[in-house]
Amino acid sequence: MTETIAAPAGVVIDPLSGNIGAEIRGVDASTVLAEETVATIRGALLEHKVVFLRDQPLDYERQVAFARRFGELTLGHPIYGGPEGRPLMREMDSRGEGTRANHWHTDLTYLVKPPSFAFLHNKVSPPVGGDTLWANTAVAYANLPRGLRELADGLRVVHSNDCDYTDDTYTGTAEYRANYLTDIFEAEHPVVRVHPETGERSLLLGGFARRVLDHGPQQGRDLLRALQDYATKPEHTVRWRWRAGDLAIWDNQSTMHYAIFDYGDRHRRGERVTSVGTVPVGVDGRPSVTLRGETAAFGNA
Repeated sequence: MTETIAAPAGVVIDPLSGNIGAEIRGVDASTVLAEETVATIRGALLEHKVVFLRDQPLDYERQVAFARRFGELTLGHPIYGGPEGRPLMREMDSRGEGTRANHWHTDLTYLVKPPSFAFLHNKVSPPVGGDTLWANTAVAYANLPRGLRELADGLRVVHSNDCDYTDDTYTGTAEYRANYLTDIFEAEHPVVRVHPETGERSLLLGGFARRVLDHGPQQGRDLLRALQDYATKPEHTVRWRWRAGDLAIWDNQSTMHYAIFDYGDRHRRGERVTSVGTVPVGVDGRPSVTLRGETAAFGNA
């Protein structure tokens, strides 16, 4: 994963690190792309887990049209919905409440079907700071010590929107927390999921993971902490410095990410759409299950 790969239709894929991330050049996502080009992007996404395209002239309609080439889309957010007239979008604006994601997480794992792919188009970047980190949870799983990997294969974890992310440290106000938790959503997931396209095993963790089934609270926290530490080792990560117009696409089925909040009161804004996911399945073939909350409409936009 270190050499530059020349792909069909003038597309060039440049890996950014040894284990995750690639920049794709030679693609204008605002146009109607050939099937061959879309297949090339999808293949790069599945291999590198997160890919980046610079200088993409996207409005809402063009971003949605591009993302739909990768599958059916969800609504903007299961709790917030989307902006008026843009129901499939989640606006990530530092001037709004609850939009800082400065903790390691996989998007919306408190749902029984977290999104498969995410498409985030950057509109405004602070002059300094505001980078995002991604971690490859498939290579993290493969690099676990054998005993811990075998233990992880059988673990089940409850994910909830009532989590550390809703603490004032992240969101800024108690009022936001109250609004965010008007409805509680919980899902039980395997710690190790099998990717529906590649068959890879990856860790399903992050900030929405609350407790490990069949383990006491302290033991569960220790297990989650140990697995999370392995998943987010620097060797498993890539860091992206944003510019306005950048489009990041990540495989939400085999990554976690962290939006670094180091830009103070400077403005940062992006627009995200997501693809409908599948119900995660563990190594033993057991699927995830919903524990609380009705979210069927989210994935049927």
